[in-house]
Amino acid sequence: MRSAAVPTAADVVSAAPVPPIAAHPLLVFLLQVGVLLLLAILLGRLAARCGLPAIVGELGAGVLLGPSLFGWLAPGATAWLLPAEPAQVHLLDAVGQIAVLLLVGLTGIEMDLRMIRRRGGTALRVSLAGLLVPLALGIGLGYPLARMLDIGASDRQMFALFLGVAMCVSAIPVIAKTLMDMNLIHRDVGQLTLAAGMIDDTFGWLMLSVVSAMTVGGLSAGVFGHAIGSLLLVLVVAALLGRPVVRLALRLCKGSDERTVSAAAAMIVLAAAGTQALGLEAVFGAYLCGLLIGSSGEFDRSRTASLRMVVLAVLAPVFFATAGLRIDLRALAEPPVLAAALIVLATAVLGKFAGAYIGARLSRLSRWEALALGAGMNARGVIEVIVAMVGLRLGILDTRTYTIVVLVAVVTSVMAPPLLKAAMKRIDCTREEELRLTGWSGAAPVRGSPERAGP
Repeated sequence: MRSAAVPTAADVVSAAPVPPIAAHPLLVFLLQVGVLLLLAILLGRLAARCGLPAIVGELGAGVLLGPSLFGWLAPGATAWLLPAEPAQVHLLDAVGQIAVLLLVGLTGIEMDLRMIRRRGGTALRVSLAGLLVPLALGIGLGYPLARMLDIGASDRQMFALFLGVAMCVSAIPVIAKTLMDMNLIHRDVGQLTLAAGMIDDTFGWLMLSVVSAMTVGGLSAGVFGHAIGSLLLVLVVAALLGRPVVRLALRLCKGSDERTVSAAAAMIVLAAAGTQALGLEAVFGAYLCGLLIGSSGEFDRSRTASLRMVVLAVLAPVFFATAGLRIDLRALAEPPVLAAALIVLATAVLGKFAGAYIGARLSRLSRWEALALGAGMNARGVIEVIVAMVGLRLGILDTRTYTIVVLVAVVTSVMAPPLLKAAMKRIDCTREEELRLTGWSGAAPVRGSPERAGP
């Protein structure tokens, strides 16, 4: 007997079509996007004029409209413009998710794998030490911090693992933009910082995918093995099948910038869907696809100019403003939360500096070169914000812990330029660096990240 719960083909045909979005939810959505984008652009430009990363202003747009200020002063107006209805919130989140995937995909496209190979052992040592030390400190800190913030005992292990991942990431976009602004991109320390940061980013997406899968499936040896197996499967498929497919798609689009951009965007989103289907994080698939596109030999990076402009000028500010909406600075008024924020910030800074310093000294770099590497890699920026949003979506973070992690991203990004400048004053410019600067005519952009004013 056929179950009544299973619709037949006739039922599907006779069913009424899904109605479009109603007028009022559409109006609210359009106002949300327009207001957030306008405020993010204005505050981002203001932050840039003040010498701060633009992400500070873009996050600030959400903070002003969120519970920290506007939601506190005018709760009625906030409830109308930013209703807590899941369907309405998910509309805005969908725009942010597309922005994140394309932003991460662009970062992968702009990665210069030849630089990593050229810098080889030194970059690997700096990166590994800069990863392992803060990772260990973050995991170790996670348990007492969870008790301090009254996080349930069953959630403490995942919180500790997630905090370790959040501690060890670096932000290539912030690093590259800082080095370009300070005219340090041609220096050996600048090149090493970029190469080590690229390795950091790759490891960070790998770890985030594993932690995400373990969060959904539970913390057990079987789930961990499944996550690692899925990860290896993705890497094998990417190498054996993904690379030729990407090359073929780009070869078919040659001669048309529009088709190239469309194909790149479609492949990034589909790759993200693939890793999401396997229980891994979608951003890992987007990043991996970006790497395949950028290293395919069939892709001209100049053709991403239009895609980069739309993502960095429109979609990314909306995402960061949306991320800011979830920050509640009033939580810092609670002594335990404020104490936890200061401890996490100090541990994050100390861990990244210590790890980069150890790796640099093991590579026989000078003390000031080691400190400069630590200063550059300390910037978390856009990567940390994306990690925090993933943690919030998975339920690992609540509003308090999310605010703490995003605060670390902002403060470390603001700290990087002055610390890097102070350290570089003590390092003499070599003849090789002068020749490199002359060869680049003093202003050639480096491949390593989208040129963004401080995400």
